[in-house]
Amino acid sequence: MAIPATKVATESCSGGPPARPSEGGLFRSTGKRSAVLSLLLTLLTLVAYNPVTHNDFVSFDDPEYITANQHVRAGLTWNTIQWAFRSTEQGNWHPLTWLSHAVDCQLFHLKPAGHHYVTVLLHALTAVLLFLFLQAVTSFAWRSAMVAALFAVHPMNVESVAWAAERKSVLCMFFFVLMLLVYRWYTQRPDWKRYSLVALLFALGLMSKPMLVTVPFLLLLLDYWPLERTSKQAWGWLVVEKLPLLAMSIASSIITMIAQKAGGAIHSGDFTFSNRLQNAIVSYVRYIGKAIWPADLASFYPHPQQLPAWQVALAALFLVSITTAVLLLARKQRYLAVGWFWFLGGLVPVIGLVQAGEQGMADRYVYLPFVGLFLAVIWAFSDWARQHRISATYLALGALCVLGALAADTHKQIGYWRNTRSLWAHTLSITDHNYVAEASMGAELIAEGELQEAMKHLEAGVAINPRDPFSRLDLGVCEKRLGRVDQAVENYQAALRLASDPSLRRAAYRNLGSVYRSQKDYARASRNYESALQILSDDVVALTGLGLIAQKTGNPGQAVDYYSRAAKAQPSDSEYLLLAQALAQVGRQQESQAAFGKAQMMSQNWAATVQNVDHLLQE
Repeated sequence: MAIPATKVATESCSGGPPARPSEGGLFRSTGKRSAVLSLLLTLLTLVAYNPVTHNDFVSFDDPEYITANQHVRAGLTWNTIQWAFRSTEQGNWHPLTWLSHAVDCQLFHLKPAGHHYVTVLLHALTAVLLFLFLQAVTSFAWRSAMVAALFAVHPMNVESVAWAAERKSVLCMFFFVLMLLVYRWYTQRPDWKRYSLVALLFALGLMSKPMLVTVPFLLLLLDYWPLERTSKQAWGWLVVEKLPLLAMSIASSIITMIAQKAGGAIHSGDFTFSNRLQNAIVSYVRYIGKAIWPADLASFYPHPQQLPAWQVALAALFLVSITTAVLLLARKQRYLAVGWFWFLGGLVPVIGLVQAGEQGMADRYVYLPFVGLFLAVIWAFSDWARQHRISATYLALGALCVLGALAADTHKQIGYWRNTRSLWAHTLSITDHNYVAEASMGAELIAEGELQEAMKHLEAGVAINPRDPFSRLDLGVCEKRLGRVDQAVENYQAALRLASDPSLRRAAYRNLGSVYRSQKDYARASRNYESALQILSDDVVALTGLGLIAQKTGNPGQAVDYYSRAAKAQPSDSEYLLLAQALAQVGRQQESQAAFGKAQMMSQNWAATVQNVDHLLQE
């Protein structure tokens, strides 16, 4: 049976148990109001995020996830599916995220608008599902719609939606909210089939991003309010009920830790536990501040090496005070406890007690936790407004003003993600001592050919953090292109000493190999290329470099082997042209002609392809 429209419209000022929805289907309609509000939520989201379709990919993880990832670029093939479930690249096991990117490449190739719009559609659908879930479990339509609207257009969520590589957050949240709807369905008539569907959706969420590891505890909060299951069933049984989900969370956490350690993403040793704990306490308060006033949003927030004791003490006092107040009011206003602990608990995996990455905080981390804050604030304000008989007209105007301001800020924030240069220029303008932003801007300027300007940013990055391997690696690239080979080698070797990330070490080995090859020091070049291949057996640059060395040292047969492996790993016009020439040298003319034909077919500018290969052979 559907929830009567009159029940939805009559929103009591009490924070106590809402009227219980009747047993019904998974997506029972709640009438025209629900349909209209769902449509308005969708339109609001699409309008707010429409500018993202004009954005490019950025160099911040997008190459690793999409543009330079050969498995993803191949589309949804059987090999890609197998790789997605085996891969722990980027320090995570998230096969569904990889597959979603592969599907986009299948449909849109490397046109960023398609990739971005799929994410926006997922975000809009998630907002609608969140509204439907909250309305179904509380019977309050307008409050639920406002929570979903805040989720849809809050500027802190721009990073998750406008950043192509962060598809994992949006996909994870989609499965999470869908799981909540199914969980509500399960609680109406518990049985193993419905529970299995809950577990399946939970697994899909974890396979998108392991952010959901605290969900079993969140479900206990929802059992307390608004589902009110604790009044009918013992806490002990409700806890036992969550144990299979908890086991899945533990398994996901273990896999994630293994993947992050293997990928060099764990940086707990770079900061003392005291430092990490202090930053976690202050970050909670900073997140709340940005929820209220979302200003100075950056793509990377440097981790503070030392926080003032007074700042940590005030932040801790604030958190303890809010928690105490919430607990004291929990008997009459249960939503306060649920919303507050949803926020606190949702951030636990990423608050930095175990430091993954080098950031102090990140906007993308609040994509799920902020829903708890929005819920608590909207319900509390609605109760206050009802008690003080605030006119519905004034409430509607206030809501429109708030949503309009947030949507305008979101529109502006999306513009900073327009391209790599605008992203890092904005970050540098609002943060201090940000060596990651300096290094990233330097790398972008190298790509644009502005070597001298790039050097300034990279040297600034090294000055801030002399142990940053990224700045050292790109400084080496600049030095090599400027003809300062000795300085390039020095920076590459420094990057190699400092780097723990396997992909970064591989890049340093490849670059050293290329420098030594250009100096005709083939022995050292070969050793470095082989070291790169020990990290990744199909590294195309290393394979091509070894092929060039073999060809120049009179071993074209071995060159054929290396070029063949490179062309198989990453088919390109240059690789096939190199292979064709090596095959011709060993007398395999028919195969040479076939490779030559593939090179011509793949090339968009044959003269440039020939010039590039000639340059490689003469270097």
